[in-house]
Amino acid sequence: MGSPIGSKINQLLQRWPNGTVAVSSWLEKQGAYQQLVRKYEATAWLRRVGQGAYAKASDTVEWTGGLYALQEQLRLPVHVGAKTALQMQGYAHFLPLGKGSTVSLFGPPDIKLPAWFKQHRWGVKVRYTATNLFAGQAEQGLTKKELGSYSIKLSAPERAIMEVLYGVPQVDSYEEARLLMEGLTTLRPRLVQALLETCASVKVKRLFMFLAESCKHPWIGKVNLSKVDFGRGKRQLVKGGRFDSKYNITVPNTEAASAARGARA
Repeated sequence: MGSPIGSKINQLLQRWPNGTVAVSSWLEKQGAYQQLVRKYEATAWLRRVGQGAYAKASDTVEWTGGLYALQEQLRLPVHVGAKTALQMQGYAHFLPLGKGSTVSLFGPPDIKLPAWFKQHRWGVKVRYTATNLFAGQAEQGLTKKELGSYSIKLSAPERAIMEVLYGVPQVDSYEEARLLMEGLTTLRPRLVQALLETCASVKVKRLFMFLAESCKHPWIGKVNLSKVDFGRGKRQLVKGGRFDSKYNITVPNTEAASAARGARA
């Protein structure tokens, strides 16, 4: 007969999705208290990822497996957003999503990432944006991505592109945002409507509609702009750009920039 410890670890490993991190609080709920976890670590069943966080000894754990622990075990309202969410859903195939790339996570201003997650070497750079971009609607526009034995929450394309625009021009360039918008031909107008109505950023709402109309997407006609608060006053993404009087926003003059590049070529 197997030993009690062997039986317990086998049960634990069966309940633990492959490729994910397990935090101390979750392990305790499974009956693996600190002393027992130390035994498992000493006998090479587990390895430490960071303070209070572990992986199966034989597992390769990526950042998504760490995020799983944040979402499902610690119940933190943190999700994949912006370009990373678009990439994971096939909307930004021209952008790299491998080792050395940047992963965008979003959460409310009062939520901080645990030290073990921030300090672990995931092979990617993690950019965490704490914002109330969709105040009071933290779950609005989120979906799930299945990753084998587990799933994670991420922004649906409608929300993800607005998160990209939130970072323009400090994080992402206007030109890159426009390229991403060009590929979003099948956004759901009902969700776009809901997100525009709850979005707290005037810049994001104006730039979203300006780019969507520039791309002539068919779903635009089903969005009721009379219900969207576009704020007052002018917004400027860049000095000396092109002013759009409909949305009171100054954007880069991409046509002039393209002509200048062509002349230098």
